[in-house]
Amino acid sequence: MSIITISRGSFSRGKEVAEKLAAKLGYECVSREILLEASEEFDIPEMRLTKALHDSPSIFNKFNQGKLRYMTYYKYALLKHIQNDNVVYHGLAGHYFLKDIPHVFKVRILANIEDRVKEVINRDGIPENQAIDTIKKDDVERRKWGMQLYGIDTWDSRLYDMVINIHKLQVDDAVNILYQAANKPVFQTTEESKRKVNEITLEAKIYSIMIDYSLVVEVRVRNKEAFLSNVGDVLKNDEVIRSRIENIVNQIEGIDKVTFLDKTSTDQGHVNPFYNIES
Repeated sequence: MSIITISRGSFSRGKEVAEKLAAKLGYECVSREILLEASEEFDIPEMRLTKALHDSPSIFNKFNQGKLRYMTYYKYALLKHIQNDNVVYHGLAGHYFLKDIPHVFKVRILANIEDRVKEVINRDGIPENQAIDTIKKDDVERRKWGMQLYGIDTWDSRLYDMVINIHKLQVDDAVNILYQAANKPVFQTTEESKRKVNEITLEAKIYSIMIDYSLVVEVRVRNKEAFLSNVGDVLKNDEVIRSRIENIVNQIEGIDKVTFLDKTSTDQGHVNPFYNIES
């Protein structure tokens, strides 16, 4: 059992690779489904959620509370969905949201510009120069999105376990290669990696509760204990809100204790859900 996340540029045939790989493995293939689940669970119109997730920060480079809230909801919906394993995910920022899970197989699918241009022309029936402009603009926006929101360059091959270019290797070739790799022991679920998935999911759930109270904190869960750090003046000084938050978090299944830490945790592995946040 494993989880595979596929990052893909536009018109790279990455969606086709994901769907065929999932079928070959007998896994679930998900992308937009996570968006719908987040929309339903948190009662947010799908279009509003989509816009918030796909629009990069404004020219003022501010990550406002609304965008932060939607990203938090999406992350929690994704983590909750993949808890049962056997998933090929090819949606938004999987290589980032799932980066701390040991058994996740992170893949990047690329394609030559010539092949991508043909895909656009065949799909939209537009001139070649217009197709090139469309692809270049999309590439710039996606790259800028990753840099501004997470401080990562989606073109950086170090983010992935495997990068495959669909050109000489075709879709079926890529699927066969990925199938063999996905069955390697290193990408199989262990009790320890499953525990980590559950803890990270709890962290995301708690963080979504905090952001509903307009509280941006760091969250860490270890052995059924939730640690809230970098809590800010409100939680430091307002005993009523502090007690209310503690009661809410304690009611979450899988949490037995809540501990507030005045200082930022030294363990930065996966306590800070987002990179470029102005609180």
